[in-house]
This record gives sequence, structure tokens and C-alpha cells, in this order.
Amino acid sequence: MNIYVGNLSWNLKDQDLSNLFASHGEVSSAKIVNDKFTNRSKGFGFVEMPNDEQAQAAIAALNGTEVDGRNIVVNESRPKPEGSGGGGFKKRSFGGGGGGGFKKGGSGGGGGYKGGNGGGYNRDRGGYNNDY
Repeated sequence: MNIYVGNLSWNLKDQDLSNLFASHGEVSSAKIVNDKFTNRSKGFGFVEMPNDEQAQAAIAALNGTEVDGRNIVVNESRPKPEGSGGGGFKKRSFGGGGGGGFKKGGSGGGGGYKGGNGGGYNRDRGGYNNDY
């Protein structure tokens, strides 16, 4: 069974996670997820235990317990639903450079994250065609 372990202290290593679960049964793997840029722990990980009964016992015993000053969350890991994208940030453009001010004093400026100001194409309509 694959087990999710969350709210981990950043000080913990894979081996610490393995040791934590080893007292409840055989652990086939224990991996703390690290940020790929900073290589720092993301505060959660996964433990694989071949025996489901031992895994359930470990979940029951460890969920909510304090490890290194933090109450950890332990539950059965569920696979991602089919078709779920990988975080989605690849589809959004984070601050792609702004288009120049084209047509009537538009604003330059980068189209920032979350609907910042997109380039200034026909942006300020200068009051024409606004009176309906």
C-alpha cells in the first residue's frame, strides 16, 4: 500500500521516514518529496508498505502524532484522477513580456501573473464609441 505522509518537518530525511514506519511493519520504500529547484523538502512524502494490514495499523498509529515538533498527517495515498494536469502552471504564462503600446497610447508593461495588465492593444479607448 502507498501511504501519504504530510505536514513533515523540513529536517526529516527519507531514512527518518522509513524508520518511523518500520516499527509497524516492513517498509519497501520511503521518499520525502523535494522541491526540484531549491532541493528543500516540500513537507510531505510517501511510504510504501507491502502488507496492507501493517500499513493500515501504521496509518492508525501515526496519523496526528507529533514528529519533530509537527503533527503529521498520515493516510492512504490515492492515485491522481485520470487526466489531471501536472499542476497546470506550464499552461499559464507567468509574466510574458508586455506588448508595446500599439494604437492610441496603450500601456506597455508585462502581462503579469493572474490577469495583470496585458499589453496595451486598443486598451484605452479614449471615450470613442462608449456612449450607447
